[in-house]
Amino acid sequence: MEHKKTAVLLINVGTPDEPTVKAVRRYLSEFLNDRRVIDIPLVLQKILVNLIIVPFRAPKSAKLYQRLWTEKGSPLLYYSEKVQEELQKKLDTKADVFMAMRYGNPSIGKALAVIQKGNYDRLVILPLFPQYASSTSGTAIQAVMDQLRKWNSIPEVHAISQFYDHPAFLNAYTERIQSYQPEKYDHVIFSYHGLPNRHLEKNHPVESINTCNCETVLPEFGKYCYKATCYQTTRELVKRLGLKNGHYSVSFQSRLSNNWMTPFTDKNLVSRAKQGIKSILVVAPAFVADCLETTVEIGWEYKELFTKNGGENLQLVESLNDSPRWIIAITEILNPYLISQ
Repeated sequence: MEHKKTAVLLINVGTPDEPTVKAVRRYLSEFLNDRRVIDIPLVLQKILVNLIIVPFRAPKSAKLYQRLWTEKGSPLLYYSEKVQEELQKKLDTKADVFMAMRYGNPSIGKALAVIQKGNYDRLVILPLFPQYASSTSGTAIQAVMDQLRKWNSIPEVHAISQFYDHPAFLNAYTERIQSYQPEKYDHVIFSYHGLPNRHLEKNHPVESINTCNCETVLPEFGKYCYKATCYQTTRELVKRLGLKNGHYSVSFQSRLSNNWMTPFTDKNLVSRAKQGIKSILVVAPAFVADCLETTVEIGWEYKELFTKNGGENLQLVESLNDSPRWIIAITEILNPYLISQ
């Protein structure tokens, strides 16, 4: 049986090219002008993003990126490149592995230009976001499809829109968490990147997010509800870790307004500190590589917030990054799409 020539395209969110105001402004402009990220009327989006958010946010964000930057550059880019490299070694001749960022560089367009010249029979798209959201996996897949529709010859295409429930992903994250000995902490917080409530409502055609029981069960119509899959991810990890009720909680970070998913992680931390909880372990299972939202927001800003309110020790669990178990997990996630047909 003939082996199909396969290309795998890994996609992460992106990072500025350098930690300067100019580079951050360019990155934020591309990111926030995406219609799937800010889905208000177009004219309002353009005014809000280009005249208010980007001009005021770029200088502040640049300072944060300067703190995040290492000798190897942006951690998100560095780990994404390492994952590509290690996954290629693992897959060997089963597939050729490419990597792109939804915003910034290396761009999806450049990666696809190389793939197009390679004359592949099959393209497997894997956005590196465990839980589906229109503003993450959705926009990444759409960006690829927008390019493919211009091709004369379109190969067999598979898009993996989420993998939060894949045993290999869950086992890799469980191993990472266990290395921090969660039982030694007073409390464990599972912190996920938040979304505007209106984004959630779009994935709730049957029932409103205000009455749905997403926190306790994954509803049949909620397979692509970000809130439901975040809570389901937590339940699966808690089961593997053996955490008891009351020893953990779920909350959401990185909000831009109060009309975002609740409870908020910063308020959760303050509340725990005021209750007398002294040590907290924070896990961020919506991220597979450390970035601004993990290292800076949780590891530095939230840690300072926690201690200011009476807490003593806040520890962030490192993301999967380029760990061997994560490379194995990605291989297992991809395997069904790499079998010769």
